[in-house]
Amino acid sequence: MENDRYRVVIGLEVHIQLSTQSKIFSPESARFGSEANAQVDVVSLGYPGTLPVLNREAVRHAVTLGLALGCTIAPRSVFARKQYFYPDLPKGYQISQFDTPLCAGGVVPVDDGAGGTRSIHLTRIHLEEDAGKSLHGSGGGTLLDFNRCGTPLCEMVTEPDLRSPEEAGRFLQTIRRLVRWLGICDGNMEEGSLRCDANVSLRRTETAALGTKVEVKNLNSIRHVERAIQYEMARQAALLDAGEAIEQETRLWDADQAVTRSMRGKEEAHDYRYFPDPDLVPVVVADAERRALEAALPELPRARQQRFTDELGLPAYDAAVLTDSRDVADYFERTLDALGDSGAAKAVSNVVMTDVLRVLGETGGSASDFPIAPARLAGAVHLRVAGQISSTGFSTLFDALLESQEPPDALATRLNLLQVSSSDALRPIVQSVVESHPAEAARFRAGDQKLMGFFVGQVMRRFSGSADPQAVRTLLAELLAE
Repeated sequence: MENDRYRVVIGLEVHIQLSTQSKIFSPESARFGSEANAQVDVVSLGYPGTLPVLNREAVRHAVTLGLALGCTIAPRSVFARKQYFYPDLPKGYQISQFDTPLCAGGVVPVDDGAGGTRSIHLTRIHLEEDAGKSLHGSGGGTLLDFNRCGTPLCEMVTEPDLRSPEEAGRFLQTIRRLVRWLGICDGNMEEGSLRCDANVSLRRTETAALGTKVEVKNLNSIRHVERAIQYEMARQAALLDAGEAIEQETRLWDADQAVTRSMRGKEEAHDYRYFPDPDLVPVVVADAERRALEAALPELPRARQQRFTDELGLPAYDAAVLTDSRDVADYFERTLDALGDSGAAKAVSNVVMTDVLRVLGETGGSASDFPIAPARLAGAVHLRVAGQISSTGFSTLFDALLESQEPPDALATRLNLLQVSSSDALRPIVQSVVESHPAEAARFRAGDQKLMGFFVGQVMRRFSGSADPQAVRTLLAELLAE
């Protein structure tokens, strides 16, 4: 809210469900989509006498994320018990991290919407287990699904650096792209593997003092995050204008009514009665392991996007689209490498952004197993760049490559897509067309340049569209000038 009275201050708590085969403290499957309560065990349900055993892969995923964002990785961190009871948390406490998180600090560079970048600072990234899911029925009853209990989460907490709903949306887009790029989370907010709570407050324009923050939960899409913040800004501004105080509380987002509703008073840390979990030893990240994970980091999406513009000369829009997912960026580069001509980067980019992404959007597949291998697509692009097929012919060839394993040049020949561009082959037909239309030729020579299209059309018709239009136009200009 940028007006004369208030400025909005936003902090986000992002819950990132880590892509591990098993849960964070037990061997039970963490797969999404199973029948309710089909993936539960005595550890995640908190049966007496059971002991948690930490999932090493969850730690590696969390450290990888922290390294990618410039966090300080704690050589020694501790799990704590966060005491509170809800029906979907059967132990009565959640295993999380409190005073010694795995990752501290860090910065997320976010597009500012005007061609620049804003740095959003992080407070921490820590590991914790997820709770189950409550399904509230229309008759007042509640059903419980414990499948999600014990699923490994990274909780990312930002500083109150965000200044608009749109910036919060761009932050989440950046995080979603990054976790998918690193392969540590699928980023599907609809399935709950990426969730967000927003802390929203207003401060008066004339003061630097922060206002009372309100936490908004139940945000399962980027659009809902933006709309909930917009609503909360308007609600809080109306209360302040009326001389009323903002109550620190937790509110739920009602997407159907597009409003926030009060859930409970906001707890403070002391309300949770944190204490170190006596069943878990400290997490120790050895220097050698941290260095190995750092060395294994891929080129990150923002760096790759910049390289595509600086080294390959791609427009900023193309670079952003191609690096939205790592598999698409890899597919683009493998195709360009197979083509062996970095000057054709824009041609390859056009094909990937239009034809390849169209098919992926229709099938829901991944570029990593796209039916046209990069080398075969490069062969097709070469035919187009060399002028051997038209744009229409390329579209036909691309669709044929999806169904056939023939080499692109052989397939183009069989489908009669190759353009005739040889002057020796074109000249007799072009000469015949000019001689067959003496009146039009005379009018052209007298200055009616629009007739060039007529002559090109006549030649193309005789070649059934397989002639190179540019070569035809060049020959016509030569013969009509005589």
